[in-house]
Amino acid sequence: MTAIFLVGVAAGLLLTPDGRAWLRNPTVMLGDSANASAPPASLPAPPPGAAAAAPPPVPTVTPLSARLAQGPLRIGVFGDSMADGLYTGLYRDLRDEPKITVTKFSEVSTGLSRYDYVDIQAKTQRQIEETPIDVAVILFGTNDAQGISLDGVIHDFGTEGWKAAYATRVDNLVAMLRGRDVAVYWVGLPRMKSSRFDGRMALVNSVVEARMRALGVPYLETTALTSNDEGGYEAYLANDSGRKVLMRANDGIHMSMAGYLRMSAPVAERLKRDAGLAAPAAATTPAAPVG
Repeated sequence: MTAIFLVGVAAGLLLTPDGRAWLRNPTVMLGDSANASAPPASLPAPPPGAAAAAPPPVPTVTPLSARLAQGPLRIGVFGDSMADGLYTGLYRDLRDEPKITVTKFSEVSTGLSRYDYVDIQAKTQRQIEETPIDVAVILFGTNDAQGISLDGVIHDFGTEGWKAAYATRVDNLVAMLRGRDVAVYWVGLPRMKSSRFDGRMALVNSVVEARMRALGVPYLETTALTSNDEGGYEAYLANDSGRKVLMRANDGIHMSMAGYLRMSAPVAERLKRDAGLAAPAAATTPAAPVG
């Protein structure tokens, strides 16, 4: 397990962005009930020349507690090299739960922008047909700050056409999973060291969070969790005991093991709570719908 994680992180450090060639050349690819649903909100309005796509229907899925009553709760982690680390943290968080399994489906250097490189929609469908799951935990984005080609039109990163195209891919992935009775939990990207890259990842987060709210899918934000008290980037952050611990890798993008555990902890708690394995959290604000 440790060897697999180290290989995945090492590959991610070599292939993931932050001012590398693919940012300059978009043709280079680098590396609460689960039953709830909500009517989809409209996608960002595409500009002239962008394909307008209606959001797919939002199917309901079986609650996690009901799944657990029928057998082990099978959780799959999908995404890029950042999700490799999230998987390791989530596996460690949940390994003592006899009724939960956690499987890694993530792959370094993948994302939702370049389906000419790896078609995530098709790949994910194949994966869950080969290895059925009940829950998909998703974390994409570090490779997605590049143009999207959709219906013969290339949309440059950050444009309204790009936002609409990216939202469509997010919606389609969620609809495919939920159509197969898989509950979806989407994890947001953490704070980044480079202010330019951080702004790009914030844009990705904003599109994804809006779609999760519209689709009634839990979105677990991690930017505040991985920021210092002033809301900025800091490699060392205080742990639960108040001691400063190294949370980030040298690239300013990925996390250390302590950092991945920091990100995975609230995900594990949410999953356990929705499955009826943990006491409900103290009420502060209304919980986001789940699905």
